[in-house]
Amino acid sequence: MLHQERFTDSLTLAAVFCLTLGLLALSSPPDALACDACNEAYKQQLLDEDNPSAAQRDLLRAMENQRGLPLGPLASDARAQADDASRRPSTQAPPMMAGNPPAAAAVVDDIFEDEEFIEIIERDEALDIPPTGYVPQDAEPDKRFVLEFHEGRTYIGQGVVYDGFLTDGMIPGPTIRVQQGDIVEMEFRNTGNVPHGASIHAAYAPTSKHLAEIQPGESASVVFRATYPGVFMYHCAPGGHAIPMHVNAGQYGMIVVEPPERSYQLEAELDQDPDLELYLVQHELYASGTDAVEGNPEYVMFNGKVFRYVEEPIEIRPGDYIRVYFLNVGPNTLSTFHLVGIIWDYVYWQGHPEAVWPGGQTVTAGPSDSWVIEFRAPPDEGSYTILTHTTGTASRGAIGILSVSADAEGPSKILADGPDYTDEEMEEIAEQAARTIAPFGIGTSAADEPRVFGPESEEVNIRIKGNSFDPKVVEIEPGTTVTWTNEDVFTYLAGEFAGLHNAVGISGPQEFATTMLGHAESDSVTFEESGTHDYFCTTHPYMLGRVIVREATEEEEPRTGCNATGTTPADWAVVLLLLAVAATRRLAIG
Repeated sequence: MLHQERFTDSLTLAAVFCLTLGLLALSSPPDALACDACNEAYKQQLLDEDNPSAAQRDLLRAMENQRGLPLGPLASDARAQADDASRRPSTQAPPMMAGNPPAAAAVVDDIFEDEEFIEIIERDEALDIPPTGYVPQDAEPDKRFVLEFHEGRTYIGQGVVYDGFLTDGMIPGPTIRVQQGDIVEMEFRNTGNVPHGASIHAAYAPTSKHLAEIQPGESASVVFRATYPGVFMYHCAPGGHAIPMHVNAGQYGMIVVEPPERSYQLEAELDQDPDLELYLVQHELYASGTDAVEGNPEYVMFNGKVFRYVEEPIEIRPGDYIRVYFLNVGPNTLSTFHLVGIIWDYVYWQGHPEAVWPGGQTVTAGPSDSWVIEFRAPPDEGSYTILTHTTGTASRGAIGILSVSADAEGPSKILADGPDYTDEEMEEIAEQAARTIAPFGIGTSAADEPRVFGPESEEVNIRIKGNSFDPKVVEIEPGTTVTWTNEDVFTYLAGEFAGLHNAVGISGPQEFATTMLGHAESDSVTFEESGTHDYFCTTHPYMLGRVIVREATEEEEPRTGCNATGTTPADWAVVLLLLAVAATRRLAIG
């Protein structure tokens, strides 16, 4: 546990700075940006530490080894430098890798004129396999897509509202379809309140330096050539610790790179296009960060809604040729995808037409695995059940129905987009909802019910795991000490990169602010004042917790303890004065 004397260090000052700027609401979740000042303060504390702990030494080594890499607040500058470098004329030929003799030179596209690594590009163009997806960032795209990352609510069925991270208002986000060989530009706009980013699995080229940390109100884009066919995933990737957190929270979608016509075996044998192309994403959502990290999903579904295709069966006719583009996003659960009454004619691993297997009852897909599946509807009307044969997760929502009928007039294409609701529709749904699950905030599920501690509990422990407080809500006696311990392991030092956490009060009778916590570090507050104390984490302002302090009974006097911040009102005045000076000085320097 950290010593009490350290509670007035720069980390607490940074947290109080967020409060004094008016970024917090007293009765609603804070609509605030992630606090980079907190991360910078923690970095300075590491540098000033005379006797760093083992964990602190690891972070110091990471800081030194990552010097100059496009991480943190300088990511946008690094992206700009990288883009400039990619357009800079070559000054010398790059050395060839040992053991890789140069292939015969090939004629390359004019877009590569004056490229620094032109010899590598010529070598790759001459190979029998597709080249990488690299193109200069100023190349003219054949297809262009714009997506928005933000926080918000959506309805996932069965009376449940999900409060997490969305793409274009949906989970999953829009289905992206391109042709093999297309030059693709994808722009991501951050319309939320915390940093977001993007990773595109269909790009055989580095995307993180262009899309790693997109600040609220900003946008970023990347251009690549889709050289390999298949079914791929895209997802939010702000960097470091935030990548799994934002994927766990629901920011992902499917991107399909289509091969030339008649490349798939059944399409060639039947000499026709599919009667139905079904784009299907299996994914899960969580009620808490702990559940997400430990892989215990609350709900599992196809295309954004539990039992979506039970409520709305997919209609086809006997003899129809069906192609399924299947992606298991996960992010944690294995899928054994099955369709009752059907044996596959052909399946293609990752959707590549050359990776073909005949027959089979299931396809097994770990998180981010994908398949293209082809089959014919038997000449027999009836309902064919769609499910994952990992039956525990199927019962949580991953079941659908394929209805075969001679008079069916179903669509020829069903995309993997999640349901989309207007603001007015969501307000009405939320009012009627039976439950709200919020992995980082306080919803109404069992994971958010108060954990009640009696008079015998002099100390209560709250873990911070998966960007969530665990338990999120505690009910205690006056005089009880609450200790927060950071169990998140992946600690970076900038915005949504950071696995750093703290607990800062935003409403309630008692002011409090813990120090910033790295992995396995703890800090405590003793609560004397009865009432409801809501708090959040300044580096991740969507993380919400609550401490309910019961009224003291007449028979028992409240236990006494020190204010964990160790500060008096005079101390706070000094803190605010120092912060004002620091802010003014920073603005002057900027």
